[in-house]
Parts: sequence; structure tokens; C-alpha cells
Amino acid sequence: MPEGSIRAEMPQTEAASARPKRRRWLRPALMLGGVLAVAAGSGLFWLNGGRYAGTDDAYVQADRLMLATDVSGIVRRIAVHEGDTVAAGQVLVQLDDAPFRHALDQARARLQQTSLNLEAMQADYQRLLRDAAAQEAAVSLAQATYDRAAQIVNSGAVTRSAYDQARYGLQQSQQQLESLRAQARVQLAKLGGKPDQPVEQHPDYLEAAARLAEAQRQLDHTTLRAPFAGTVTQVSTLQPGQYLAAASPAFALVSSDHVWVDALPKETDLTHVKPGDAATVTIDTYPGITWKAVVESISPASGSTFSVLPAQNASGNWVKVVQRIPVRIRVEQPADAPPLRSGMSAVVSINTGHERHLSDIF
Repeated sequence: MPEGSIRAEMPQTEAASARPKRRRWLRPALMLGGVLAVAAGSGLFWLNGGRYAGTDDAYVQADRLMLATDVSGIVRRIAVHEGDTVAAGQVLVQLDDAPFRHALDQARARLQQTSLNLEAMQADYQRLLRDAAAQEAAVSLAQATYDRAAQIVNSGAVTRSAYDQARYGLQQSQQQLESLRAQARVQLAKLGGKPDQPVEQHPDYLEAAARLAEAQRQLDHTTLRAPFAGTVTQVSTLQPGQYLAAASPAFALVSSDHVWVDALPKETDLTHVKPGDAATVTIDTYPGITWKAVVESISPASGSTFSVLPAQNASGNWVKVVQRIPVRIRVEQPADAPPLRSGMSAVVSINTGHERHLSDIF
């Protein structure tokens, strides 16, 4: 074989022998690196895993109210339509107020009449006092006449009939004085024992004033106003001319200002959750938009505790079920954020701030 061909084949043989050596150390290196990467990733995931708690079992909630009034009447006007946004204090429904205006006028007249009656009673009491004082003078005169007649009746200077007339006159004057005093006591009792007390402080006046205030309140309640800002719904259930009984729902109002999220995380996820923790909320209706939120409160009992028929695991077939604890999340609503509607599905993530350490493993 020529010498040149031997020299050409030697590098190829050395390269072929180097490939198996390289493969022998490359495979263990890759396997070891993969194991280390998985271990490092698992370690990082575990270290950060206890910081966040979340659930997709959450729903948007808002103040909801079935509007009603405590007076009965005929619906005269409905000032809103389905889906209207209303402000707090805005007029929603007006009932026919004619019967209530008449009742108010009657109560006002009763109050004025009560005031006049009390003033008349005060004046009559003063008159009785003056009449009693005058009658006391008449009794004194009758007493003097009787005393003189009694002294001279035996001497014959005064007839027996004159004596009897003086005696009966004295008795009559005394009876009249006692009658006037009794009438004065009755008037004083009607005045509450305080004849100089202002009329406005008398019980009869206060009662009449209370009836007037109640009549005014009922008249005011013939106008149904929004207790808070929100959106009206189910307005079509009420029509003008319909009789609306007291405490009967007219239609519904859903708040647009006080909106929150009720989350139902598992009890095992609430180990480090506390009120005041920061949270984020995403709504299924608005993908890609995140709301900042804060944990407002954590329920003192599980959701099943408030159910009509709570679970009773006292039998021999007991199965442990992870409970869910209601958590209220207060949502911050920027001005440019889309509206949140009651009942929307939400996903909640709570930053508990808890950090795990490697020492926790050992």
C-alpha cells in the first residue's frame, strides 16, 4: 500500500475513535443537567408556591334592593325606564298623594285646635282661681252675717227665718267655693299640674304634633326615591294606575358604586390569607383586564354552615370534604374600567406575602 494512502487513513481512524468517547460523557451530562434543572425549577416553584392563594370560584356582587314603600296607593307616575342609571335621591315612582294631603291637612287642623283648647284651659284655670278668690270673700260675708244672726237670734232682734236664711246662705257659699276649687283642680290636672307650662310641651299637643309628623312622613313616602346610585331593572312589573300595597316590591335597583367579589377558596388555601392582603381580580367577561383589589373580610364560618340543611357527618359513612370559606374582596374601579355587573364570574389571586425557606423542609 502506498505511504500516502496510509497517512490519509490515520486521521479518519482517530476521529472515529473520538466520537464514542464524546458520546459517553455527553449523555450523563445531559441527564444530570436535566435532573438539576427539574430540581431547581421544583425548588423555585415550592419556595414561591405558598405566597399566592386563588380560586376561580368567585362572583361579582353588588348591593341589590327590591324597592318598596311603607304606604299604599295608586301609582300615578313612573319616572324611570328599564336599565336607566339613577343617582341617589332621584325620583323613581310617585303615588297618588291626594288622600295623604287630606290627612295632613286634617292633622294640621287638629294640632291648631289642640293648641287653642290648651290655651282656653289655661285661661279657664285662671278664671276659676279668680272666681274662687271672689267666692272666698262671699263666704267671709256669709260667715259674718251668720255670726251676727246667731248672737242676737235669742234676743228676738232677728227672726228665726232670718237666722235660718243666714245659716243656709253660709252653707251655700261654702259649697260654691268648694265647687270652684274642685273645678280648678280638674283644670290643673288637665294641664299636667303646670298651668304656666308652654302649650308646645303639653302631652296633648305633643300627640297632635306626632300625628302631624306621621301624616307628613306618609305624604313624603308617596314619592319613592333611589336610596343609592345604581341601575333600575324589572321596571315593567309596575304600571301607572296599579295599586301598590305597602311593603310590596315595585322593581329592583342594583348598585353601581358598591361592588365587590365574593370568593370561595378552599380552606386549605387560606392558611396565610388575612384581611388587608393585596389581590388581583380578572373577569371572564373581560379577558386581559385585571382589577386591583384588597381582602376586606374572611367569613367566620364555612359556606355550608349557612345552608338550610348543613351537612351532618355523624354517621359511620363519614367522608371528609374540603370546605370553602367565603372571602369578600373589595375591588378598585378605575374610571375607564368596564362596568362590573352582579353575578359575573371572576378569578381571584391573593398575595399573602408569605415566603417559604429551605429550612422549612428539614
